[in-house]
Amino acid sequence: MLESRCVTVLGMMSGTSLDGVDGAVLHTDGERIAGFGPTSYRAYTPSERAVLRAALGRWPGEDGVEDAAELVETAHAELMARFDGVDLAGFHGQTLAHDPRGRGTHQAGSGAVLAMIAGYPVVWDFRSSDIQLGGQGAPLAPFYHFALARHIGATAPVAFLNLGGVGNVTWVDPSRARPEDDGALLAFDTGPANAPLDDLCLARRGLAHDESGALAASGQVDADVVRAFMEDNYFYRMPPKSLDRDFSGLLANVAHLSDADALATVSECAATAVAEAFAHFPGDPAQLLVCGGGRQNTDLMRRIALRLSCAMTPVESVGLDGDMLEAQAFAYLAVRVARGLPTSCPGTTGVGAAVGGGQISTP
Repeated sequence: MLESRCVTVLGMMSGTSLDGVDGAVLHTDGERIAGFGPTSYRAYTPSERAVLRAALGRWPGEDGVEDAAELVETAHAELMARFDGVDLAGFHGQTLAHDPRGRGTHQAGSGAVLAMIAGYPVVWDFRSSDIQLGGQGAPLAPFYHFALARHIGATAPVAFLNLGGVGNVTWVDPSRARPEDDGALLAFDTGPANAPLDDLCLARRGLAHDESGALAASGQVDADVVRAFMEDNYFYRMPPKSLDRDFSGLLANVAHLSDADALATVSECAATAVAEAFAHFPGDPAQLLVCGGGRQNTDLMRRIALRLSCAMTPVESVGLDGDMLEAQAFAYLAVRVARGLPTSCPGTTGVGAAVGGGQISTP
């Protein structure tokens, strides 16, 4: 357990877009943010991404999982070697499967291995405890979003939208004393974001992504596909709720469309899902702050903005780093785990009560 003092902690995040590993240093006591440290990024090579893709949807012991875990550990160890003066690390691992009402959740990679290599404690396996206690195990960044809202001096409710492989949103009331307090947070996955767009680009054009959404912007939306997609039962469920990465049904439904039209239609689905999320908020936020790689997709951002009544802007507008916010979140959560503080609550994952997740491995 840590004392209630500020420490230097490294957070690492490898998201569902499978592009690489983000690393960010945060100075925090697990409650307030004292400052931000250096950041770094370790990209996955095309062959490494292929190994990870081959293991998607698989569980420990199944084919390809051991190779994926070894790859994840190697990439994270290389990233950790770039940072000095770290007291603690938060390691999310690479999500291969997420089935909170079934088999649970599976993040490849061992924090115990990384602690041995790095020589300092590593906090990992953040989601399992939440799921075991009836929660969705996701999203987990909302407690950090609460700290950020306080850090930027927000006085009215704000919302954070992360456009990663999957989209997720957090409604924050910064007037509450603690993130686990009733009414402080509401968080859930909105629907697909970058993952199906990147999958389309890779499958059809051999490209990692649609730069700035330029090709999608030139296409025509198939409204019938969008309507059918939004009829999925997921969008009728009350939050909190979470999704896995699999949007194969959506990709199958645009298989008959041209590249541009398929990308435009999937982008429209993602934007519509974000807009629908606002119906679940306790009230309209003063602003929507966007992080994740999707904020650089001009076409997707335009589609979302057209559907909202509140101001929408990248988190850089309030002095934050939209590329590293998720990595910072796991740095923040690592300190909370080490201090025995909650990392999720009913408003974020649907768990029965505020709980702390994660395990700590020492060298």
